[in-house]
Amino acid sequence: MVQAYVLIRILPGKLSDALAHILRTPGVKMAHAVTGPTDIIAFVETESMDTLGRLIVSRFQETTGVTRTTTCVVTPVSEK
Repeated sequence: MVQAYVLIRILPGKLSDALAHILRTPGVKMAHAVTGPTDIIAFVETESMDTLGRLIVSRFQETTGVTRTTTCVVTPVSEK
């Protein structure tokens, strides 16, 4: 299982539609509109890095109003 946070920038006036589309995307566990340099942060879970890459390119980057995505893959950290 691969988990990632995806930071998404949106054109002005397109936030609501883009957020609704992203929330309907398989693998998206949650997504929120936020303030700051990023407009939406989505948390996703996929089967593999390949599946994650396809999801980002085919679903997120093709969403109307999306101008940029930044993917932050969750890395497990073991406690000592």
